[in-house]
Amino acid sequence: MSGFSVIVYGVAAPQGSKRHVGNGVMLESSDRVRPWRQDVRFAALEKRPPDWDMTTPMRLYLSFWFARPASHYGTKNGISHLKVSAPVQPVSARLGDIDKLSRAVLDALTGVAYLDDRQVVEVLARKSYLLQQDAAPYTRISIHHV
Repeated sequence: MSGFSVIVYGVAAPQGSKRHVGNGVMLESSDRVRPWRQDVRFAALEKRPPDWDMTTPMRLYLSFWFARPASHYGTKNGISHLKVSAPVQPVSARLGDIDKLSRAVLDALTGVAYLDDRQVVEVLARKSYLLQQDAAPYTRISIHHV
């Protein structure tokens, strides 16, 4: 099973609904998704092997890493610590649903890793909080032939 991986730095953007603006034109409801998909495309183009076969079925592993909001931290004796009440998993509505985060990546990789996203037959996706308070958010994408 051959494959390649990329890391895309920045906050992943979920692909939400589209809205009709007239004359058959549809626009993304989120302003963040277009630049995010572009970042994913560029990262994949840079790492894709030169002999990559874009015609076969694909398996994707997606790991979305988010920074915790400041409200998850407190200070005690001048030292920052994670509050006991802070959620373990990133289920905040502001981060996006895992299916919409995945859809943005799958659409971004069309024409880069595969010809059409219908070739993706398996996806394993995960959202997590970064372990370090000052770490930058990123997404790790692994693409493999089945």
